[in-house]
Amino acid sequence: MTAVYDFTLPALDGRSTIDLGAYRDKPILIVNTASKCGFTPQYEGLQHIWSHYGKGGLAVVGIPSNDFGNQEPGDAASIGETCYRNYGVGFPVAEKAHVKGADAIPLFHWLATQGGFLSRPRWNFYKYIINRQGKLSAWFTPLTSPGSQRFTREIHRVMLDR
Repeated sequence: MTAVYDFTLPALDGRSTIDLGAYRDKPILIVNTASKCGFTPQYEGLQHIWSHYGKGGLAVVGIPSNDFGNQEPGDAASIGETCYRNYGVGFPVAEKAHVKGADAIPLFHWLATQGGFLSRPRWNFYKYIINRQGKLSAWFTPLTSPGSQRFTREIHRVMLDR
């Protein structure tokens, strides 16, 4: 796999897929998420980013994971309730998946090769910004909120980069 556009993910609804190839030539924000985490309120900021920048082509994809602190223990219905009802998420959310270690889904193995050892998620709400060429542009730990200047500056940069 040479670009993020080569990956597909099963969607949270269990009936469809999220084809990252559909976002070719567009920037993408990928986030590993959890419903019962201290960082879960970042869903609001992610939704704001998607609402604001999605019109300009930015895609946001959430990938729930139970890899850290058993903070995503529920099934698709409970994850959906947190995302859609509690936080008004409108961006695509994938099926719960492993994002660390040998069991990580291929997308997260690819992200690790793109960003190096330190880019591997060590908790929920790691954020990966992919440029229009389908390569990792920047990554952020959960401590960087989606509304921070540092984060939005990088979003602006990939949005303007042609």
